[in-house]
Amino acid sequence: MGIALEVYRTCRRTIEEHGGGRLSRVRMAVGELAAVEPELLVYAWEAVVVGGPDEGAELAVEWRPARQFCAACGQAKARASGSWLRVCPDCGLPLEVSGGDELDVLDLSFESDAEEPGAAGRPG
Repeated sequence: MGIALEVYRTCRRTIEEHGGGRLSRVRMAVGELAAVEPELLVYAWEAVVVGGPDEGAELAVEWRPARQFCAACGQAKARASGSWLRVCPDCGLPLEVSGGDELDVLDLSFESDAEEPGAAGRPG
């Protein structure tokens, strides 16, 4: 709930910086290692916007997988079910894990108070 509320506050600040309006859609990236369940985030988002000026605003979540790579073997390695390996199952050397830690607002859409559609990029 805290993450959904902070995303909402960030979006509201961005909209106000662009002259105000009603939030209609937010697109987020959520990484596999971010410890955030996309379905629960969307559920929390709906609870945050219900009954307010942005009721019905959609939260779209894009899932970002993490990747494991062995520099010694020169290959991407599959994740063992239920855990992240830190050593290559073939050569025993450390694996590089990249990506999967995203938790970013990618963009948002809103209708300005002047009734002209508007959009803002990722909040700074």
